[in-house]
Amino acid sequence: MRKFRTESRIKKISDTIRNRQFSLRVVIENVHDPHNVSAIFRTCDAVGVPKVSLIYTVEEFPKISKVTSASAKKWIETEKFNSVTEGVDSLHTEGFKVLASAVDKNARNLYDLDLTGKIALVFANEHRGISEEMKKKADELFYIPMYGMIQSLNVSVAAAVALYESQRQRKIKGMYGKSELTEEEINKLIDNWCEK
Repeated sequence: MRKFRTESRIKKISDTIRNRQFSLRVVIENVHDPHNVSAIFRTCDAVGVPKVSLIYTVEEFPKISKVTSASAKKWIETEKFNSVTEGVDSLHTEGFKVLASAVDKNARNLYDLDLTGKIALVFANEHRGISEEMKKKADELFYIPMYGMIQSLNVSVAAAVALYESQRQRKIKGMYGKSELTEEEINKLIDNWCEK
């Protein structure tokens, strides 16, 4: 309960919730390395992503490390799906545009995308990349431009690059500090977080 929390702690919780970007979601598809998944959660918390969707059809659901994630999982909701169709359809029902990271001739440069709308960014298995089903179901594919010999970044690094570009665009648009929630929803979340 709030009465057992210091004013500074309640302010930190309140400020964090008000900065959460409820129109920004991260989707992880079959990323098998739990350290990478934990690192993605840590970046999600830093950028203000309130929820991560986990789609696992090949790999087992990962155990998220408290050390690597710096306990970020505690502050981020998760939802699990057993199929790409189920996951993407759920996101579409919520009004999200699904943008999947892929090395593909039809992919668009990350820096040419508007990341200030209601979007879900998909990051996939380090070796296989996104599934063929995800390629078909996603609204758009994107890539991170690279100028070296290697074609792809570590998945947690790729997620960090894309999320910080999202943060940059949203900051310019004044989307931080101006919550997408009502005061009633904010207060309910503050009470919930105070009990964590």
